[in-house]
Amino acid sequence: MVSIIIAEKPSVAKNIADALNIKNRKNGYFEGKDYIVTWAFGHLLQLYDVRDYDEGLAKWKMENFPFIPSKFRYKVKSDPRNKGKEDLGAKKQLKIIYQLIKRNDVDSVISACDYDREGQVIGDTIIYNLHTKKQVYRLLLNEWTPDEVLKGLQKLVPNTEMRPLFDAGISRQWADWVIGINLTSVATLKYQKGSGKALNIGRVLLPTLKIIYDRDKEIENFVPEDFFKLTAIFKTKDEKEYEGTYAEDRKEKFKDKEALELIQQALSNQSATILDKKVELKMEYPPHLFNLSNLQGFITSKYKGWTSDKVLKVAQSLYEKKYITYPRTASVVLEESLVDKAAKVLNNLKEGLPYEHEIKFAKKKRIFDNSKVESHSAITPTYLLPKSLSGDEEIVYTSIKNRFIMQFMPIAKHEETKIITKSNNDEIKGVFLSKGKVQLVEGWKKVEKVESKDTILPLVNINDTVSIENHKLTSHVTKPPKHHTEKTLLRVMETCGKVKDKEIESSEEMMAAILSGYSIGTPATRAETIKKLKDVGYIATQNKNLICTELGRKLVETFPVKELFDLEFTGRLEKTLSDIEKQKFNKESFLNLIFDFTKDAVKTIKNEKDITINEVSNKRKTNEVLGKCPLCGHGIIEGQKGFGCSNWKNGCKFVIWKNDKYLASMKKKPTKTMVKGLLKNDVVLVKGLTSKKGKKFDANLRYEKNPDNEYFSWKMEFPKR
Repeated sequence: MVSIIIAEKPSVAKNIADALNIKNRKNGYFEGKDYIVTWAFGHLLQLYDVRDYDEGLAKWKMENFPFIPSKFRYKVKSDPRNKGKEDLGAKKQLKIIYQLIKRNDVDSVISACDYDREGQVIGDTIIYNLHTKKQVYRLLLNEWTPDEVLKGLQKLVPNTEMRPLFDAGISRQWADWVIGINLTSVATLKYQKGSGKALNIGRVLLPTLKIIYDRDKEIENFVPEDFFKLTAIFKTKDEKEYEGTYAEDRKEKFKDKEALELIQQALSNQSATILDKKVELKMEYPPHLFNLSNLQGFITSKYKGWTSDKVLKVAQSLYEKKYITYPRTASVVLEESLVDKAAKVLNNLKEGLPYEHEIKFAKKKRIFDNSKVESHSAITPTYLLPKSLSGDEEIVYTSIKNRFIMQFMPIAKHEETKIITKSNNDEIKGVFLSKGKVQLVEGWKKVEKVESKDTILPLVNINDTVSIENHKLTSHVTKPPKHHTEKTLLRVMETCGKVKDKEIESSEEMMAAILSGYSIGTPATRAETIKKLKDVGYIATQNKNLICTELGRKLVETFPVKELFDLEFTGRLEKTLSDIEKQKFNKESFLNLIFDFTKDAVKTIKNEKDITINEVSNKRKTNEVLGKCPLCGHGIIEGQKGFGCSNWKNGCKFVIWKNDKYLASMKKKPTKTMVKGLLKNDVVLVKGLTSKKGKKFDANLRYEKNPDNEYFSWKMEFPKR
């Protein structure tokens, strides 16, 4: 008898067929002696639309909502280019799969979809929609190399054992449908004028928008404060100099300038004494292995033009080509059962590297720890070395490979010296702090050529006398928090705000937050959420920064169902889905909770005042030409995100962004009038700019081309009085 294997994608089906040495390819499947291998294209089935349940609900009306089906039903997925029609490719492939399952010589079905919630739903909806009585098994793999495929087929599990994973996946799918369909419909009817576009509301979409909104408000409301620092240059007996910063009670920043000026005066013609000196050997461990969020954060912050969505797509391609393990993981460590496999991979990767002799395999708790693995191990290369990669694949693969090799390199070590110097003038209460650092062992830093800056302090001893050669009082201004980037946003989403956006790749605190199950979305969906926020116009990108648009702001400030903006509420829902997977909570209770929440939310929206926060115009826009492009002479027109050259398709880079950072720092946005004046006269008077200290002023602004490239920078001039 024959088993039919259903893979999630054609590329994975090809990997399985290759591992089984099946060469006979037919229309929609591979056929061998013991196995038939076929495939889906991700989801072949989708949930019914509202109108599929009742034609009378095709037109959106307030009285039609809330709508919660008594039974959720599935249909062939829609054609992405024409939502009203079935996807003919999906329909054809579904028919092939069902014909194969019904064959008399087929006695069992093996679902080989990705080992996660979504993969379980994809396989189970296809198989059980047919109501087959044949035995169904599950192939659970973390990579698609030939060795793993053959091993996995010897360790199949009955698909009934995967019921909790399916329940979690189906709960997520139905919950998002109910919340999304109902609240998007009533919010659009309530808060939007014009048709053809919806005001998107989603369980993961809104809390993510709120994170960006909150950071924007923090920056907007930030009031800069002046502070002062006092530094001194000391000279030892053997003529070596070093710098120290004045501190009282470990505080180095002072608001009282006059007090510091008195201390500065008291330093003149004084000597000082070395009060304390400490030299410590510090260990620097490599950053942990990548999970998906860390990989996305690393690449989007290091390489220009990358988004989280792009990183996931490239990683998925490498996974399907058998070069890396499953990418949609939340873990930064490996299961202990992978020790031998990791050793084999390391031996393959290290060959010929200039630091090969320093790479030593070891079973370390920091790398292999079952207690810190959530569903899937961290992302690593497989034992198959790629022969050729695209430029994008090279970037992602090299990052994963380097991070893996780093784990088995020597720990980097540096020596940290701290000197406390006290003025010999007894009137001065505080001390001067100096820090030095010398890298002793480069270790894992060699892998990515991480440079360490040394600060060398002279050799001194406690009680040595030094002279005060110079001193300087400097003024500074506190800086506002930075806008979120994809890297920092992913960190907040991953840990549900429990760990702030530190520039740390990983920490025990962060791991604990991830393992708690509280998060916004999953590794698989976060990139999609960020992309959707951009696509629906709630956020915009400015360089690497993510910023709320006017529509996004209005939505946060108007939409009355505040639970959907609450990180804790969304985190609890994600935690409950995780608990369903672990059989600590049941599907029915979760769905009842979602249905009740949706009914209440619809009622709340209906009872609110009618406000228009978005107006959709069905008229075609005629782009007004604001002036000539200073680079190529074509017309400058207004776009959604900026005022740019109409010749952009041919490569002209001239643009003035609506969220321009320089103007935003003075609480201004470019306007049509301002851009017109600038293009006509090369200079424009801008009134009501705000200084760092919060004072209003006027200035002439020029937007001048940089001599080295095609980009422009602002120049400020003050009008003559």
